[in-house]
Amino acid sequence: MALSLSLAPPVAAAAAAGGSSSPSFLRPAAVAMRRGRRSNARGSVVAMADLLGDFGARDPFPEEIESKFGEKVLGNVDTLHQILIPTLSALSLARLPLQPDAEALSLDDARRLLLKVVGWRLLLSDDEQRPARLQCVWKVRDESCGQELIARINAALDGAGHAPAALVWEAPSQVRAELSTPSAAGDSLTVNDYIVAARIDKVKTLDLIPKKRVWA
Repeated sequence: MALSLSLAPPVAAAAAAGGSSSPSFLRPAAVAMRRGRRSNARGSVVAMADLLGDFGARDPFPEEIESKFGEKVLGNVDTLHQILIPTLSALSLARLPLQPDAEALSLDDARRLLLKVVGWRLLLSDDEQRPARLQCVWKVRDESCGQELIARINAALDGAGHAPAALVWEAPSQVRAELSTPSAAGDSLTVNDYIVAARIDKVKTLDLIPKKRVWA
């Protein structure tokens, strides 16, 4: 039995057989375009193959259809929205009144409340077992700006009944404030110190601090 082998390339073999000479990986789009032109010439429309896939929105899940969410929201200007009321821990400390007979805070509580004031650091007692003071330092342009900042802080705390333990100008360009509550064991911290610190944080200081240089 004799076998005949043909070494003609697939493209040439296809052309010899009367088929298309286009490579197989180019044929679908090319053939579709040619067919589309011939079909359009006869008045019919042939849809081109989508080579990039479907970029449309996904179909909704059955649970989404059952909830009728689209009917409640889409085009409805009267859609009701749930308003979440923040808990006490999320409120600004500056809005809270000072607490009468506030108890001294533990070290853990003092560190947690420290996250609610800006720029303040916690100073511990000599034995480092309890929080003793809150301290904040501002860099200002000059002494007149420092005195102005002290005046603004005093005005913000006027009538609060809990003055800073220290509020001083430190040459050449620094204002330091310290907050604490006297106790039998020495200086300690209460929630009132943090409330006062939060009120001081609201004092305007932008016009008193050194301006940053902007290099061209």
